[in-house]
Amino acid sequence: MPTFAMGDRLLRQTVRAGGGWTGGLAAVALLGAAAELLLPAALGRAVDAALAGGSGWWAVSACGLVVVLICVDTLTDLASGFGAARATAGLRRHLLRHLFALDVRATRRHPVGDLVGRLVGQAADAGQAGNAVVLAIVAVLPPLGSVVALAIMEPVLGVTMLVGLGLLTVLMRAFVADASAATAGYQRVLGSIAGRLLESLTGARTIAAAGTTHREEDRVLAALPELGLHGRRTWELLARASARTSAVAPLLNLSVIAVGGYALTAGWLTPGQLVAAVRYAAMGAGLGGVLATLNHLVRSRAGAHRVAELLTQPATPAGDRPLPPGGGALRLRGVCVHADDGRPILDGIDLDVPAGATVAVVGASGAGKSTLAAVAGRLHDPDGGEVRLDGVPLRDLDGVALRRAVGYAFDRPVLIGATVHDAIGLALPADSAAPPVDRSPATPAVLRAARMAAVADVIDRLPGGYRTPLVDTPLSGGEAQRLGLARAFAAERLLILDDATSSLDTATEHRITEAVLGRAGERTRLVVTHRTAAAAAADLVAWLDGGRLRGLAPHRQLWADPDYRAVFQPAGGGL
Repeated sequence: MPTFAMGDRLLRQTVRAGGGWTGGLAAVALLGAAAELLLPAALGRAVDAALAGGSGWWAVSACGLVVVLICVDTLTDLASGFGAARATAGLRRHLLRHLFALDVRATRRHPVGDLVGRLVGQAADAGQAGNAVVLAIVAVLPPLGSVVALAIMEPVLGVTMLVGLGLLTVLMRAFVADASAATAGYQRVLGSIAGRLLESLTGARTIAAAGTTHREEDRVLAALPELGLHGRRTWELLARASARTSAVAPLLNLSVIAVGGYALTAGWLTPGQLVAAVRYAAMGAGLGGVLATLNHLVRSRAGAHRVAELLTQPATPAGDRPLPPGGGALRLRGVCVHADDGRPILDGIDLDVPAGATVAVVGASGAGKSTLAAVAGRLHDPDGGEVRLDGVPLRDLDGVALRRAVGYAFDRPVLIGATVHDAIGLALPADSAAPPVDRSPATPAVLRAARMAAVADVIDRLPGGYRTPLVDTPLSGGEAQRLGLARAFAAERLLILDDATSSLDTATEHRITEAVLGRAGERTRLVVTHRTAAAAAADLVAWLDGGRLRGLAPHRQLWADPDYRAVFQPAGGGL
């Protein structure tokens, strides 16, 4: 479905997502519109009754309608607030689930700051759709009702009002069309700036070390003139439309008053009806006040389209097959992965990793090692070919079963969770990763993983041990890597290490290598490395060269090839 159509469909879904609160808002707003339409008639009748020396029931009725309008304003704020909050929360949950279900390559096409902007800002704009639609529809009822009321009192008055409203409608239609493009452009550029800002904050140490702060400021704010252009354009359109309606509204009001005054002298209207006509004229001229509501609707529509751009990207399909008994045999057949420009990253990879074996993946920079690691555990699907774990295609595997079977550790792990215990237990089953209770430092599974990753002694020195908040935990690069390794040890069948020991000292890496290798047949291991010792300790070495599998053999056999030895020279050839 095209993004534009998806955006309008999402807008309609968001309107319905407000649920009972949006329905309540509509009911309250309609009550307010009815009271607003009845008030001029009640005032007119009260004037005629006073002049005739009659009872004051019409005055009491008018006061009652005023009380209704006050209550309507209060209930409108309440319903609109709760409805928007409910719709926004639902939209954010939907978008967040979709982002996590996307192929990791898809999310890389958008800066993280831009994604956060859409999730936080544009989703909030779209969440106001229910309020904007309801209030925009209800806002036109009093002006249209005033036309009917004036036509009933005196047809000439109704015609006069109708002509003026037609002119105001044309002016507002032009505003909606022009403001939509300006608002969409503003949100797009704002997302770009947010993305660059997040990149800069992430690399703040590098920028400070390079002394390029001013240059980075210029890069982040390079799109600021374009942002200002869209912002000024939006306000100019709003100001222009407001000025035009402000010019037409008094003329419309005066026209109705003039015609009404003539009708009074001619005996067509009573004094009370003239008072009502003047009120209805003011109400009809107030159609220009709909501009603010239309502006909110434009923002909601633009926000929905920005969110829909992400939702139109297909999510990675989830399978439903369980894993059969097995030890983690991994098989790749004809695996191909292409960059966005069509360049091959992996080209026809055929690789068999026996259950319980350790295979080191080596190659020069850009050879496709990390991409091979990503498709081996289905961080993303290959563009061609197939990956199987214990005979089952990864595409067909149940998502929960896949993530329990496969564990990842990276060179720069991102630690997630409130405490150190949470960070290690992230990939563990809920019963194994539950927070520790009483005086126990950690659950047995977390303790075992921390010891295997040689990070238990580091955690024991922390003020709160395993319960230390991550934000209060100063970690070196090597210690963070060890926590990432501990998290990966939850894997039941396949452990994938993507250069996950690059920041460790020699002694620590030796301890972890022994833990990773473990007992023969315990789990299958795929280790991306540039270290000679790690390759030598593996059962087999998969040598990648230019996206192709150039060799698959023990390290000692491949070492006879000078091209293979050259792969390790830039890293110094040691642990």
